[in-house]
Amino acid sequence: MFRVLKYTLAGFFLIVAGLFWLAYLSPRPPLTTNPATLAGDGSQINYCELPVLDGSGLTASDIPKGNTPGCGYSQFPLPLLRDCTEPLSEGADDIRGLWRAIEGARAGHIERVEQCGERVVVTAAGVIHDYGPNSTGGLNTNDTEGNVLFTAGGRDFCMRTSASMIWEEEILNFYVFGWGPKVVRRYRDGEFLIWEYADGSINKMERLCQLPETHIVPKPRGPRYKLF
Repeated sequence: MFRVLKYTLAGFFLIVAGLFWLAYLSPRPPLTTNPATLAGDGSQINYCELPVLDGSGLTASDIPKGNTPGCGYSQFPLPLLRDCTEPLSEGADDIRGLWRAIEGARAGHIERVEQCGERVVVTAAGVIHDYGPNSTGGLNTNDTEGNVLFTAGGRDFCMRTSASMIWEEEILNFYVFGWGPKVVRRYRDGEFLIWEYADGSINKMERLCQLPETHIVPKPRGPRYKLF
């Protein structure tokens, strides 16, 4: 009996250790976000003037994959899909723009949604979630959640994430790893955007034309325990 318990505990420890390594210590994907995008200032754009998707410019698959640098960008970047003019895919609603939560548990949260062809990019709170065809990576997002659990040797460690963004009946659904449970939903309600988050909150968002100065530089998130 004791031997069975010992092996069971050892197996459980190995599973937990493996998941921790995968989430926090496994190699990050190559940063393929256009350097000019990260260096640019996304606060200078009028987000009520949306790009015309008339097919005259680049397609979504012409543009490199966007992912979060480290555990978060240092300033709100330029739109990744600013040169893309591919019309939206069939079944997709147009939720492009800059949005601020005015009701719900996440009130005050601001995010930018970009769309082009089958591609969707959500930029907010230091992170970049990019799903869809691109020139450098896979379809699913492959970046980070943004909360720094601990720091060690001058480096931040935050949890890796991966998800798909699938349009279903004009609702943008996020699925963990592309095949896991549905964790986030976004859809329009008249002039508002509804964002149902993984914590169960339902947030009503209004459109903004300009990024507030307080959101140009993201606030550090997470407990940030210092190991050494």
